[in-house]
Amino acid sequence: MQDVVEKIYEQVVARNNAEPEFHQAVREVLESLGPVIAKHPHYAEAGLLERLVEPERQIIFRVPWVDDSGAVQVNRGFRVEFNSALGPYKGGLRFHPSVNVGIIKFLGFEQIFKNALTAQGIGGGKGGSDFDPHGRSDGEVMRFCQSFMTELARHIGPSTDVPAGDIGVGGREIGYMFGQYKRLRNSYDAGVLTGKGLAWGGSLVRTEATGYGAVLFAQSMLATKGETLEGKKVVVSGAGNVAIYAIEKAQQLGATPITFSDSSGYVVDEAGVDLELLKQVKEVERGRVADYVERRPGARLVTQGSVWDVPADVALPCATQNELDGQAAATLLRGGCGVVSEGANMPSTPEAVEAFSSAGILFGPGKAANAGGVATSALEMEQNSGRTRWDFATAEAKLTGIMADIHDSCVAAAEEYGRPGDYVLGANAAGFTRVADVMLAHGIV
Repeated sequence: MQDVVEKIYEQVVARNNAEPEFHQAVREVLESLGPVIAKHPHYAEAGLLERLVEPERQIIFRVPWVDDSGAVQVNRGFRVEFNSALGPYKGGLRFHPSVNVGIIKFLGFEQIFKNALTAQGIGGGKGGSDFDPHGRSDGEVMRFCQSFMTELARHIGPSTDVPAGDIGVGGREIGYMFGQYKRLRNSYDAGVLTGKGLAWGGSLVRTEATGYGAVLFAQSMLATKGETLEGKKVVVSGAGNVAIYAIEKAQQLGATPITFSDSSGYVVDEAGVDLELLKQVKEVERGRVADYVERRPGARLVTQGSVWDVPADVALPCATQNELDGQAAATLLRGGCGVVSEGANMPSTPEAVEAFSSAGILFGPGKAANAGGVATSALEMEQNSGRTRWDFATAEAKLTGIMADIHDSCVAAAEEYGRPGDYVLGANAAGFTRVADVMLAHGIV
């Protein structure tokens, strides 16, 4: 089996040159599927692994737009429709200067298994652009989004491909894109985008879902040890939607989050994060974490080192890929960390994951722990189909149930394949088998 995996991985590297994040995501999945293929060799015999690592469709396009000074700007847009075995492609759009085809492919590949774990009939995809909305006026963001959607619209639809938000894409950007899609198609297809405003097809809990889900997954992992989050000290990275609402849910469950971060540094607030102030700074003012420190006595801004230098019981990486490396993992472990639940996509490097595994702590990989966002996006699609809207309690209860089911699926798969407590194997095995069985049923397509 190892020879088979290595051969497939070498093909991926050769075909997808200079895409290290995609290579990393593929290797992590392939290396954990050995026990699955050993027990079910027909998956390998049908060429499922080779098919799974090759996207069904990759779209790259030019996005021209005009800035406020009248100058023409040109960005690059992407959409990778990776796998539609379980349903329409589903995955966010990321607007950030770091975006390239390799980043989008890594995210889309992860999305296949994450979406499968939700058991909601959605396939895997991802998209975005190297456009940076930070510091741009609303008019500039609108013109960019309209140009971006002018091309993207021909490739998406409620039963084909349903994008959502991600880094750099919030309610403002989704609104501009939906308006342009509606204009182009002359059709109010509410289900074509998720993360919409509540007045025009959005779902309650969607904003909170990814952060809430990561904390709920941590709570489920702790429950296997007879523990809860009550009284636990928590370090959180990031200061966007995921981080803010991870902090909120952790506080609701009795924990004390003491950090958050952005590209300017990280904040340590030993008294516990003032959530309302953080929301004001980041969501209303679109400010920096330093603005929080200026108004919060006792909080301090640290511009050197890493947020993972702060001792805590629980770590919630909620910023971006590969933010937590092997050295940071060792520091966390020395500081007494016993639980890591990934709110971001692949935030831990392979060295960090190995350190957590060797230490035997509870580690929830992103494809399971941060699936709450896409799960609630699918709930939004369900509401759009029925032209209805649930109240907050109903939507949150559904999210809570889905996260519990994802956790239990991971636990059951890890036990089935001989590695109890290994959530990485559990998530990959459970997600893979759901997709693989349907791919077999659909034939060679």
